[in-house]
Amino acid sequence: MIPRTVYEAEHELFRDSVRKFLQAEAVPFHAEWEKQGQIDRALWHKAGAQGFLSPTAPEAYGGVAVDFRYNAIVDEEIAGLGLTGIGWGLHSDIAVPYIYHYGSELLKQKYLPGCISGDIITAIAMTEPGTGSDLQAVKTTAILHGDHYLLNGSKTFITNGQLADLIIVVVKTDPSAGAAGTSLLLVEANSPGFTKGKNLEKVGMKAQDTSELFFQDVKVPKENLLGASGQGFVYLMQELPQERLSVAINAMASAQAVLQHTVNYVQERKAFGKTIASFQNTQFVLAGLSAEVTALQVFVDRCLDLHIKSQLDATTAAKAKLLATDLQCKVADECMQLHGGYGYMWEYPVARAWADARVQKIYAGTNEIMKLIIARDLLGK
Repeated sequence: MIPRTVYEAEHELFRDSVRKFLQAEAVPFHAEWEKQGQIDRALWHKAGAQGFLSPTAPEAYGGVAVDFRYNAIVDEEIAGLGLTGIGWGLHSDIAVPYIYHYGSELLKQKYLPGCISGDIITAIAMTEPGTGSDLQAVKTTAILHGDHYLLNGSKTFITNGQLADLIIVVVKTDPSAGAAGTSLLLVEANSPGFTKGKNLEKVGMKAQDTSELFFQDVKVPKENLLGASGQGFVYLMQELPQERLSVAINAMASAQAVLQHTVNYVQERKAFGKTIASFQNTQFVLAGLSAEVTALQVFVDRCLDLHIKSQLDATTAAKAKLLATDLQCKVADECMQLHGGYGYMWEYPVARAWADARVQKIYAGTNEIMKLIIARDLLGK
């Protein structure tokens, strides 16, 4: 790999501390968490004590106000170690920024310190059973009644859904206004009428708690509105480039790790009296994958550099998400093939990586949606 110039010396020191923490506190337990269907809550508190949660949050609320490269390092180390059950990326990269970007001072003081310490785990509830990537078709409603909203509806595929204490819920405060009637509400998990469904059984990411959420006449204080009423769709569009960059960063770190695991494996595993690495097909497959990963890592790093300068646009972020997740799945699949039958065994990292990779092309907007975004920009439509 060529040097990654987006990071500086202090970032690599931070990376080293994150890696050592994860190797001690997460790697030995992740297989058990996969059986549990969620990680231990204690890990969140330990991470908060180390400053690994929401490092970009303002200092006034307990954050350290660093740039997004620190979030990226946490994402890369989690992905590189195959720790896909850890939902810090959803928390730090996606949910918490909504609170400090659009929340009132009251909401920031009430919730941000806990989000940074690990006392409060967040989720964001966009997807509904009948909507998928179509955020304009949200049917969950929150109708204002005096000093509170009355929230009704359901959400599904919600990351951190079982552990979450605080959920950003995408709602229609004016169901007749289409996208202009969309708003964001902060809902506490202990609110009467709010129930969490079962922890969904997935093909991959088995240690990540992913849930259905149900709201029946849930009273939400009107001060829990994020930003202005009817501006929720605008806020979502403003925040989605960072979410998609986060997905791309994870994809590249996973691809790098799987490729390295496979390089090591083929040099040890023998077939027909010699190592698998000695076959020209193996060499050509690995060489091609390495070239693609190197090239795309440069692009994703460029996107990260643009983002910390507030210059990353939605189309470029969509390109990063599309290309990185497609390549992640390709790398996992071809590396599994080089493992032969052992690659299909769950105890091998490549099997987990293959199963975990597939959803990356679905969430944060499907890759088909990414193509639509790119095409509209390209064709001026």
